[in-house]
Amino acid sequence: MSDGGDTTVLLLPGWQNSDAAHWQSRWEIAHGDRRVDQHEWMHPRRGDWLARLEEEVLAAPGPVALVAHSLGCILVAAWAAHSRQTAKVKAALLVAPGDLERDDLRQMIPGWAPIVRQRLPFPALLVAANDDPYCDASRARQLAADWGARFIDRGLGGHLNGESGLGDWSEGRMLLDELLTTHND
Repeated sequence: MSDGGDTTVLLLPGWQNSDAAHWQSRWEIAHGDRRVDQHEWMHPRRGDWLARLEEEVLAAPGPVALVAHSLGCILVAAWAAHSRQTAKVKAALLVAPGDLERDDLRQMIPGWAPIVRQRLPFPALLVAANDDPYCDASRARQLAADWGARFIDRGLGGHLNGESGLGDWSEGRMLLDELLTTHND
């Protein structure tokens, strides 16, 4: 549940949740991180997802770190633009954002476009592969710039999910630890 002392790590899976092979599921087991369970994974409603994240941030006893994958990244940006709880966020690790403004994805997951492009009020790092089928590398870089996040090009790796063969993704955990250590108040 915690990383770097009293910081609660909240895992924000994307559309359809993270399966057992996904690094987020492995982190939940290995590190005790807390998954933000959504009521509806197949037909995500933006307002419902925002409310669940708000509940989890409020329930955390101290600071939180947000660790988002895919649609979870888009959720972080939308939540940060409206929540009064952003001061509780120590940092955010954003991995493989989905481009919900792309026609095919907008139709599959309606209600999430346009993507909120406001600068995040907390430190963030965005990691993306340059062969992600759900977000062109240039779009991922632009989202990082818009959100004020440092960008890391992961090279090849697809959507950086269970199918990418990342296992426990120790590289990602090191990035999170570095992010939290660097921004330790």
